[in-house]
Amino acid sequence: MSSYPMRDQEKDHLLTPKNSAVIIIDYQPVQIGTIESMNRHQLITNITTVAKMAKNYKLPVILSTVNVKTGYNKPILPEIKEALPGNEPFDRTTINAWEDKDFREAVIATGRKKLIMNALWTEACLTFPALDALKEGFEVYAVVDAVGGTSKIAHEMALRRIEQAGARLISVGQLGCELQRDWNREDTAQFMVNAFEESGVFLRLE
Repeated sequence: MSSYPMRDQEKDHLLTPKNSAVIIIDYQPVQIGTIESMNRHQLITNITTVAKMAKNYKLPVILSTVNVKTGYNKPILPEIKEALPGNEPFDRTTINAWEDKDFREAVIATGRKKLIMNALWTEACLTFPALDALKEGFEVYAVVDAVGGTSKIAHEMALRRIEQAGARLISVGQLGCELQRDWNREDTAQFMVNAFEESGVFLRLE
């Protein structure tokens, strides 16, 4: 058994640790409490797994919250804060994070064109920045089982809208496999196994 040499991770058409950035928008208690498109506990588990993947594979991460400084909303979930120590969210008042100057400039500053985007709600805080990013020439990858909407139909129609505009839909499991790519990459292989076990991916495969 032998693998081909590792492909150029900056030019690869698939997601790699060198060509992608992770965006996590509005994973706050109020938003979590309104999600009806999937189990909320599983949603928290899945987005935490995405955050841990970003850290383990050394991807740049942009976090954003809404209305924390105004006092109308609470900070980002502690699970995400713990997974990404030292990464402070860009707090904003805009529903569309892309319309916040600091957030947009931080995304551009990563130098990455492939954006692994996660947000609550799917129908607003994911859809709007996804559409704007696509319009500006970025590739958007929405992690469908780590995002949620206020209803199943709202979630599904939002995903359909961004997909029609050119976004790619992926899952937590697919993201992990795409970043890992080869079991011979031993420095990250065990992490991927652990992450899948924690998120229940392996249990669902049985």
